Amino acid sequence: MSSQKLHLVMGGRVSDPQTLEFTDLAALDLVGVYGTYAEAEEAWRDKAQRTVDDAEMKYVVVHLHRLLEPEQLKRPE
Repeated sequence: MSSQKLHLVMGGRVSDPQTLEFTDLAALDLVGVYGTYAEAEEAWRDKAQRTVDDAEMKYVVVHLHRLLEPEQLKRPE
């Protein structure tokens, strides 16, 4: 089992600012993959602040390590 934590930062135009339903998957902005949450948060914050006036643009941090190794979520800390 790997202890590496991977975080994907991505964003794009959403149909409703209350959801994460992206309107054009081909136009998603894949910002990058980061080894720490702090790095991912910094990239997310930079992109989110650049589009703060556009309510239909949304950026998110996806915890890839949780998708790649879901069994780690079941183990006690």
